[in-house]
Amino acid sequence: MENKSMKGWLYLLPALIFLGVFMVYPLIDVFIYSVEEGYNSASQSFYGYGAYNFSYVLHDTYFLQAIRNTFLLVVITVPISTGIALLLALAITSIEKFKDIYQTVFFLPYVTNTLAIGLVFMILFKKTAYSEGMVNMLIMAVGGSSIDFIDGPYWAKMFVLCFYTVWVVLPFKILILTSSLASVNQDYYNAARVDGTSKWRIFYKITLPMISPSIFYLIITGFIGAFKAYSDVVALFGTNLNSAGMNTIVGYVYDMLYGDSGGYPSYAAAAALILFAIVLTITCINMLVRRKYVYI
Repeated sequence: MENKSMKGWLYLLPALIFLGVFMVYPLIDVFIYSVEEGYNSASQSFYGYGAYNFSYVLHDTYFLQAIRNTFLLVVITVPISTGIALLLALAITSIEKFKDIYQTVFFLPYVTNTLAIGLVFMILFKKTAYSEGMVNMLIMAVGGSSIDFIDGPYWAKMFVLCFYTVWVVLPFKILILTSSLASVNQDYYNAARVDGTSKWRIFYKITLPMISPSIFYLIITGFIGAFKAYSDVVALFGTNLNSAGMNTIVGYVYDMLYGDSGGYPSYAAAAALILFAIVLTITCINMLVRRKYVYI
């Protein structure tokens, strides 16, 4: 028995080493950086330990701005993208002819480079010296006034960012939900139809509970992905996100490390741990909700 146990640990050893080197050690290192006060990256020195870095970050207007942007992005895009993906997955599943073609078309944005999609959105929404942008042309065609979506008011920029984020994440969610719908046992549907059950009640009582694990998975990963948003924002608004008022928490961490205000790894580590705590808290809340609403 002991030999079998040792053999099992030997099989797990490469994975444990990988997790230790690339996950556990960096997390410990970030925590150490976050409590080192007055850290000087040039001399690699500091004068003590404490919670000043967290206090500084939580009172920094740029970080508060990043938190607001990130939470708005999460609250708006996660439910909207999941709801639209569910509707499209139901539509695709109900189509027998050209079903594979529709699945391929909807999945194409997922394999397209993020920056390339961002460039397309800039062309659609950005006003230039030569053009108002395609979206503004459509707005003016129906009697509306031109809006500067990229360099204009905050609500316009947030609208473009949310629209872009929903567009990017939809293909993956549609793929997961389509696969989940295909795996539902058809006997449940046949029995419900024999009893004369309405389509809405079939969806609410059979389809939704059976695919609830997939929906929960998409919500969790959606929350985590939205909280980590950075490359999408850069693709739309450039690298100077603070001046654009569109920075995110991950963008703030990057700026503290490498941006114009870079060279402050202690502040970056404190912000990263705050983000970790936020994501962990929301994940735990979702796990509690899962016990009540997710069919297992």
